Amino acid sequence: MIEHVYRRAAAVAGIADVIVATDDTRIVEAVTRFGGHAVMTDADHRTGTDRIAEVARTLTCDIVVNVQGDEPLIEPGMIAQVIAPLRVAGVPMATLRRRIAGEHEHASPHVVKVVVDREDNALYFSRSPIPARRDAAGVAFKHIGLYAYRREFLLEFAALPQTPLEIAESLEQLRALEHGFRIRTPETVYDSIGVDTPADLDRVRRQLRELPSEART
Repeated sequence: MIEHVYRRAAAVAGIADVIVATDDTRIVEAVTRFGGHAVMTDADHRTGTDRIAEVARTLTCDIVVNVQGDEPLIEPGMIAQVIAPLRVAGVPMATLRRRIAGEHEHASPHVVKVVVDREDNALYFSRSPIPARRDAAGVAFKHIGLYAYRREFLLEFAALPQTPLEIAESLEQLRALEHGFRIRTPETVYDSIGVDTPADLDRVRRQLRELPSEART
């Protein structure tokens, strides 16, 4: 699974390096076997962002992208989309959103929702249905857990104390909003499947088998 994610991230134009940050030697060994780059990190990090920040301290890049290792169907185009807003001055962090297709997703606490302002900056993220009712056009947005940061902001963000809404919703991106930072959140047509259960894994395997051989990266 990690190899699929790694190769899809490496396919994005302009990416200087793909690094797997982990505290598990089995993952390091798996990445090394297929020729990838993995780094062991502290086992006591509170969040994935903290783990990424540990590695970012050793880098000299301008932008860091946090790609979850359990999303083997992630589209390279999604990574390119989340990087694009950071080419605009003053945007410290970006993530993605996708239109919710049905009421089941809108109601599910397992689907994180986001509402944005007129400039695509996030106003709030929640596991509850937001807005409470989808508007007349039936529009509500699912948050896609893919992040891009300016390196300097990532280091600052990881050092910030956790916040009440972050803890209540169990969503670390709320820490940035509660501390007054903007998160640019462009819309994407792509979706991805996080593998959290055996059923998710079966679903991903079926979709991978249906892809053309050249797309099974």
